[in-house]
Amino acid sequence: MSVMLTAPVLRRLLVVVLSIAVASPPLWARAQQQAAPKKLKIVILEGEGAINNIRQRTAREPIVQVVDENNRPVAGATVMFLLPESGPGGTFPNGARSLVVTTDSQGKAVAKGFRANAETGKFQIQVEATYRDLVAQTTINQANAVLTAGAAAGAAGGISGKVIAILAIAGAAVAGGVIAATSGGNGGGGTTPPVQRTIITPGTPSVQPPGNP
Repeated sequence: MSVMLTAPVLRRLLVVVLSIAVASPPLWARAQQQAAPKKLKIVILEGEGAINNIRQRTAREPIVQVVDENNRPVAGATVMFLLPESGPGGTFPNGARSLVVTTDSQGKAVAKGFRANAETGKFQIQVEATYRDLVAQTTINQANAVLTAGAAAGAAGGISGKVIAILAIAGAAVAGGVIAATSGGNGGGGTTPPVQRTIITPGTPSVQPPGNP
């Protein structure tokens, strides 16, 4: 027995196929449903411990990654960055204190447009990630400071404030040692120990004690 595929028959078949497709999600959709995260975690990729140069009003933009309990990236999560209302800190575009970003396919969120304010000191950026009914929170520690050209280059290159402080102290110690050596080293106006001089003349060189011409 043959069945003619007339227009009404084709329409009915199309309705049946569409109803089956809607009732049964494709395999990739079911796989995503099965892999729904049970827990969120925020990983700080950039910005932790950064020192912002308030002289140039520059700042290290925070970058975080949202992952699940198996450290797999969570795409489509909502991430909110929140700055202090007063004191050291900064602003996001349009002078806002908060910024909401959606994670990309790698679970990353970037706080673009962050600028430091003119107040020196340490501060924290609050970060909150949400996905469905899951929530995760963390803080990013930064500081605003007036940096010299060399210190600013070090901070931009990823050198922490602690390292910059150590280098500054070491430089001061070296300078102090040079001054002490040139001033006698006893702080009481003592005399400088005699130094032998070598006089080179035609013939055999001789070493004479101080005071002899």
